[in-house]
Amino acid sequence: MPFLELSLTVRAEQQPSVEDALEELGALSITLRDADAETPDEQAIFEPGVGELPLWPTITLNALFDADADRRGLTEALGDLLPWLEPAQLAFAEVEDQDWERAWMDQFQPMPFGRRLWIYPWNIEPPADDDLVVVRLDPGLAFGSGTHPTTALCLEWLDSLNLAGKTVTDFGCGSGILAIAALKLGAMSAVGVDNDPQALTASVDNAERNAVADRLAVFLPDDFDGAPADVFVANILAGPLGELAPTFAAAAKPGAPFAISGILDGQQDELLARYGEWFDELRVDKREDWVRISGRRR
Repeated sequence: MPFLELSLTVRAEQQPSVEDALEELGALSITLRDADAETPDEQAIFEPGVGELPLWPTITLNALFDADADRRGLTEALGDLLPWLEPAQLAFAEVEDQDWERAWMDQFQPMPFGRRLWIYPWNIEPPADDDLVVVRLDPGLAFGSGTHPTTALCLEWLDSLNLAGKTVTDFGCGSGILAIAALKLGAMSAVGVDNDPQALTASVDNAERNAVADRLAVFLPDDFDGAPADVFVANILAGPLGELAPTFAAAAKPGAPFAISGILDGQQDELLARYGEWFDELRVDKREDWVRISGRRR
């Protein structure tokens, strides 16, 4: 059964009243996202404090209603409940009812990264080839499938390293794809850190699918002891990358290769200056509108 989706963008202080109004009008579900997502103004919500619900300065709310809901009636009712709301702020669209995650997986095909690393969806059997390093992945609800340029940049970087016997820290592990790839490429052990418990669950699940769960430990940021690793990688966003630079420096052994991504082109200069305090051999690699910075711990 299809649904009617109503989208509107408001300031953060307006979000509670808008959400209450949508619920009062019978919204079946309401999702929030950063109205500036995938732009230079994108802001990460990272490690909120206990009891805190941080939000972006500008928020897009997407509400689903029954397909036969009256668009004009919803517009007028919202106008009564929220007199400041302009009709031009509302956008309607019809969306089909489907298993969005599984539909995406049906389109997810095997992808190569570097010389030998391949990411395969769990529903496709890889060939028997000893020269290939294959990660079997079901991203689930956590970020990290290899399709995003930042993940691809980090996977290619890992493939370029000699990871045999090394320890690896993956900060912002999402689906666990980077940590698992490192283990499949020969790392002795890996640590995955993420502020989303669901991401840690997905990471462990994917590690079990790849028979490396015994070599992967996962932590929330507050539980991560920051023990220095032989290799360090972080794929988050530019804001927290800047804030956490001292933490990342402490979590990398002297001489350890490191890479950070989640950086939009244009944000790298500030991070290069920031990380130059602790890291040498800094270089920038780009894919589409995204950047990876790599180097070596001084």
